[in-house]
Amino acid sequence: MKVSHVTLRRRLFLALVIVIIGFGALIARLAYVQLARGGELSAKAEDNWRREVDFAPRRGDILDRSGEQLAYNVSSPTIVAIPVQIKDKEGTARKLAPVLGIDEQKLLGLLKKRASSVFIKPEGRKITLEKAMEVRKLELPGIVVAEDNKRYYPFGELAASVLGITGIDGGLTGVEKKYDSYLKGVKGSVSYLSDASGHLMPGSTDKLDEPQDGLNLQLTIDRQIQSIMERELDQAMAKYKPNSAIAIAMDPNNGEVLGMASRPTFEPGNYNAYPAEVYNRILPIWMTYEPGSTFKIITLSAALEEGKVNLKNEHFYDPGAVEIGGARLRCWKKGGHGSQTFLEVVQNSCNPGFVALGNRLGKETLFKYIKDFGFGKKTGIDIGGEENGILFKPSQVGPVELATTAFGQGVSVTPIQQIAAVSAAVNGGTLYKPHLAKAWIKPETGEVVERIEPEAVRKVISEKTSAQVREALESVVALGTGGNAFLDGYRVGGKTGTAQKVINGRYSANEHIVSFIGIAPADNPRIVVYVAVDNPQGIQFGGVVAAPIVKGILEDSLQYMGVPKSADQIGKKYKYGETATVTVPNLVGKTVSDIYEDMNMNFNLVSAGSGSTVIRQAPEAGARVDKGSTIRIYLGSDADLPQPTGDGHSH
Repeated sequence: MKVSHVTLRRRLFLALVIVIIGFGALIARLAYVQLARGGELSAKAEDNWRREVDFAPRRGDILDRSGEQLAYNVSSPTIVAIPVQIKDKEGTARKLAPVLGIDEQKLLGLLKKRASSVFIKPEGRKITLEKAMEVRKLELPGIVVAEDNKRYYPFGELAASVLGITGIDGGLTGVEKKYDSYLKGVKGSVSYLSDASGHLMPGSTDKLDEPQDGLNLQLTIDRQIQSIMERELDQAMAKYKPNSAIAIAMDPNNGEVLGMASRPTFEPGNYNAYPAEVYNRILPIWMTYEPGSTFKIITLSAALEEGKVNLKNEHFYDPGAVEIGGARLRCWKKGGHGSQTFLEVVQNSCNPGFVALGNRLGKETLFKYIKDFGFGKKTGIDIGGEENGILFKPSQVGPVELATTAFGQGVSVTPIQQIAAVSAAVNGGTLYKPHLAKAWIKPETGEVVERIEPEAVRKVISEKTSAQVREALESVVALGTGGNAFLDGYRVGGKTGTAQKVINGRYSANEHIVSFIGIAPADNPRIVVYVAVDNPQGIQFGGVVAAPIVKGILEDSLQYMGVPKSADQIGKKYKYGETATVTVPNLVGKTVSDIYEDMNMNFNLVSAGSGSTVIRQAPEAGARVDKGSTIRIYLGSDADLPQPTGDGHSH
């Protein structure tokens, strides 16, 4: 059938319309894609082409209270693989594996990962500069030596347990772990555009997403005091060969920890070389044990606050042992101390006397004070691994348990609980939460972002009671069992502790934890130091082993802190064999005949020069020396004597 021209024209017109509509739809679609969704699709395409290499932020420094660096970062290379750029994966793995010390098959598995970039870890993370140079010399396509940071501890073992350790991904123990989120910062990246083969696209540029460095952490720790403590612990470990030893120094007025150390210890930068229990356990907050007589400070504080004892005017007779609930509780002194004031009970650390105080208080009142002083639960110090300690349940406390608790047996405490509680007893009666963080600082500007303020937990005893406790503890050092902590010129208070260790459920006759807690100055405490030594070899008494350690720490720390000496201290009661400390008198201007007979009692005199008058002396007048020390006197005539000047001084 023949198609008419009209029909043909209509069909051509219809086809033309369809074509025009198709082109119009295509143009509209292109316009929509280009104009409406162009940016979005372009970004998606760029994301498909873009390859990223992580850029690690700088971990924040850890500083002592004076701003001295205790931990900081040093540049450390890290190996990153870009799998799409590695054509010969087997050959690359074969060449790279021996340099990094990684298994070849393990490395090959990493290189075959479907990822834009892969860290070769742990073998390729934070490697040495020498090893990085070896990798660069291989010139392997797709293997990048990126910059990373490695933790460095400039003082080696110093404050190791406090600082803690870091792994590949951040802090693992200590304040490194506790404050990891603040220290580690936010990572950035370097990105670039590549084609499907992984090659850099022509005309493209790198894109840097800047990392945010971590904040610097300023601690309450004082490096000098920390160093003094660790020196004393090292000497004690060498001398007594104990299982372990701990020391804590605290500012009793705000809970700031000035020093915290333990032995055995480790190097944070090389912790893998030490047993895991050494770097995983922070003994000053983890170790639990019966405190012994240092706990008597709590019983004393409670008895004074409740008006149950008059220390100076009330007497107690100690026969050497008391019978309580069928148990015989002995004093450490065989035969007892006889009749004594309750102040002497404290000085002599007399167990029967403290049993009497515990009975006067009763179990409800005594245990209320024990809990108010913070025992039985964690102090909340800002570092992980703290233990609770153990107290008797009220239902378990009978006459014997009450009596033993009063002198520090049958309860379990941690060192940090002990020093926090004693700080409360001597600071006016306020229990503070111990803390290690002092401030957060911006590394770029040094601006303080946040200061950590002292946190008072509760008021436990009155200022009046606290003053009585301080006075009693000073008398313990001057006149009682704490004599080995006596410091000439500094008012030191303290208390000894000797506790049998519990081994396999029984008290050991041969193993003890000996301790001493010291405060100074006793009239206005600036520092409290607690030392505990686990199973020292030889004589096992807190006054013999731990007190001299505390003395060494206090002596150097007080001088470093600039605490002035005081002439207003209780004179020490010297025991047989101890050497008294005396003041050198002024001999200048006196004749030999005037002084020789008197001086020969306390000093040895050695003279030099000719003449009958002392014109100079060494040591100078006012110096404190051991009785029997030698004084050198230089003789001349009266004309040789130093002449006073107009300013009142002699020349």
